[in-house]
Amino acid sequence: MTVKIPYYPGCTLKSTAKNFEDTARLVAGIFDYELDDLYRWNCCGAVYGLSEDNVMHKVAPVRNLLRVKEVGEKRVLTLCSMCFNTLKRANYYVRKNKDKLEVINAIMYLENTTYDGSVEVIHLLELLRDEIGFSRIKKAVKKPLEGITVAAYYGCLLLRPGEIAIDNMEQPTVMEDLMEALGAKVVDLNVKTECCGAYQTVARKDIVADRTNLIVEEAHKMGADVLITSCPLCHFNLDRRQKDAKERHPDFKPMPILYFTQLMALAFGFSEDKLGFDPHYVDPRPLLKERGLL
Repeated sequence: MTVKIPYYPGCTLKSTAKNFEDTARLVAGIFDYELDDLYRWNCCGAVYGLSEDNVMHKVAPVRNLLRVKEVGEKRVLTLCSMCFNTLKRANYYVRKNKDKLEVINAIMYLENTTYDGSVEVIHLLELLRDEIGFSRIKKAVKKPLEGITVAAYYGCLLLRPGEIAIDNMEQPTVMEDLMEALGAKVVDLNVKTECCGAYQTVARKDIVADRTNLIVEEAHKMGADVLITSCPLCHFNLDRRQKDAKERHPDFKPMPILYFTQLMALAFGFSEDKLGFDPHYVDPRPLLKERGLL
């Protein structure tokens, strides 16, 4: 029996990170889960408002949580690390500050109901680890990822602050454990929780190019063939900014940057045309074909 799980896509998963969403749906279907888009979802706000007294920045994420409550569900699943961070931190905030929740509900006075803090925000990685389980994932593998070495890059938003982290803040292992279940060799990237430069990519792409150089260079030093991530912004910075990294650092060596769901879909036997490699700046297909995986 298929389990429908409320799914908050966010904006990027419907545009430049569509390959992340598409492969996540394939992966979820293997285990009889269906990602059910929330009706009338809106942008989460993209970043969490840091001012304690600024409730307006919390309205957008809380409105999405209200959509979950409206359909009688108790949890919502996210893919984008930024959406996860924004939704979960807003939820944590209103649970701790009931007076602010009252203000937010008053702002949303045209809604048919009010939000009460009852919804849980989870990430797909949590569903895979805690509900599906790595042993079940291992059994579903049709094409083990033998022959490639994977480094996991978490960035900031899945792990900080601690009250919303999906894993140990300093030494997360969920993506490494997942890749091992798929048959890949993994390395423990020593910069896996450092920032990629985030929105500096707009005005100061030189900063992001230097961060990309650092992170990819460390992955090469540790013997990785590919980097995986769960954040569309991290993916853009680490993939697209490799061109800028090469211009600033002539010795820079490129590396494919993949969403973890793309490697899962590959390991589960989905065809190349389902994996969404076309948008990548650094094409992973030559490497995967060389290693006998495509």
